[in-house]
Amino acid sequence: QVRLVESGGGLVQTGGSLRLSCATSGRTYGSYAMAWFRQASGKEREFVSAITWSVGTSTYYANSMKGRFTISRDNAGNTVHLQMNSLEPGDTAVYYCAGTERGYFMETGHSSPTLYDYWGQGTQVTVSS
Repeated sequence: QVRLVESGGGLVQTGGSLRLSCATSGRTYGSYAMAWFRQASGKEREFVSAITWSVGTSTYYANSMKGRFTISRDNAGNTVHLQMNSLEPGDTAVYYCAGTERGYFMETGHSSPTLYDYWGQGTQVTVSS
């Protein structure tokens, strides 16, 4: 059974930084890839960033996160990190880690929640003004 466990959320002031981490436990199959989504109160879940590593490493970002957020992976295993800099109140949300065994669809499907087979429990990020 695959489980995803996030950590690193918290409260930060505008302009501050946080680093989220997500560890995958259990055996995965196929072309495994991971992503981050977020959901603010009263809003739909939205794509933040994704990473694949089956053939080289590819990263993807939502436009509003480019230049502020960086996704990375530990070489030793299926653990990814999301470094978030220059945080704004609009970044306040629950951040979810997601994993998919269909990483070969990431080029075109990375921003769709339906591509992902596994989800973490979420971690709260609050940015105060």
